[in-house]
Amino acid sequence: MKTNRGWVLDSYPEGPARAENFRLVENPVPEPGPGQILVRTLWLSMDPYMRGRISPAKNYTAGVRPGEVMHGGGVGEIVVSNHPGWQAGDLVESMNLGWQEYAVIAPDQGGTAAANRVLPDTPPQAALSWLGIPGLTAYIGLFEIGRPKPGDTVVVSAASGAVGQIAGQIARLMGARVVAIAGSDDKLDYCRSIGFDAGVNYRTAPDLSAAIAEACPEGVDFFFDNTGGPIHDAVLANLANFARVAIVGRIAVIDKPASEDIGLRSSARLVVTRATVQGLVVFDWWHRRDEAFAHLLKWQRQGHLQFREDILEGIGAAPEAFLRMMSGRNSGKQLVRL
Repeated sequence: MKTNRGWVLDSYPEGPARAENFRLVENPVPEPGPGQILVRTLWLSMDPYMRGRISPAKNYTAGVRPGEVMHGGGVGEIVVSNHPGWQAGDLVESMNLGWQEYAVIAPDQGGTAAANRVLPDTPPQAALSWLGIPGLTAYIGLFEIGRPKPGDTVVVSAASGAVGQIAGQIARLMGARVVAIAGSDDKLDYCRSIGFDAGVNYRTAPDLSAAIAEACPEGVDFFFDNTGGPIHDAVLANLANFARVAIVGRIAVIDKPASEDIGLRSSARLVVTRATVQGLVVFDWWHRRDEAFAHLLKWQRQGHLQFREDILEGIGAAPEAFLRMMSGRNSGKQLVRL
């Protein structure tokens, strides 16, 4: 009998997540019921939203309770299928795999994120990056919220990350001037290599608002905000008139309680600039996946879209990969290959 190794949440983190918050367990491989499929995990995706899932605070979806398998998306191969639309050997991408080697999925339950086919002739892990949620997020943020015109200045925070690197390249394809904000010179060098026009190292800039002003002398027309926190405040101080802001992620402050997630009040600046601020949750735009992926695939095949991955090996590396991503030590999309 094969065993199914996986990670459960052992305790809610107090402050930043730690390796001690997770516990490796072994269970029998589950058996699929009617209408279900058994999937062997090949790739796990590490994403900032996971930090919200391991907090007892209310979020936009249910979280993980201590003792439950850690939530997470991935790509796997179907081992057994009791569903007429899926066969053994098919590759499936799902938000419902979790941090485990095998998972039972009900493709017809759990919404549109339950089971999606991996596009043929593409690397399977692309379904977790530029042909997955990061790609869709970047596409919607640019085309629905940002709508930059040629010559506009677009600023992307966490610019070398899974979403940021795609958002910056799409903005360039739309004719914008694109400025990266990242936490190391190496990350900024990478951003320049894929088409960003300028960059700001938020860790070393003595005055972040002034550094952004220097990089964006005409102001910021669209801010793709993946971080929140002081970076958010510094960019909002530099908005151009009628700017747009997409609030996509809060990784800079997600470990802090709400009482400490405070900064400059932006209302005066928003009035002066008549700016628009909108939150972006990718699942609101799930119906646009086919459209977005068609464009992303075309751009990638034309050589306009590049992507960097950071890969750790084995189910045992899942917590390390998560903590690596949360602390910004990853270079590109953080993945675990099983």
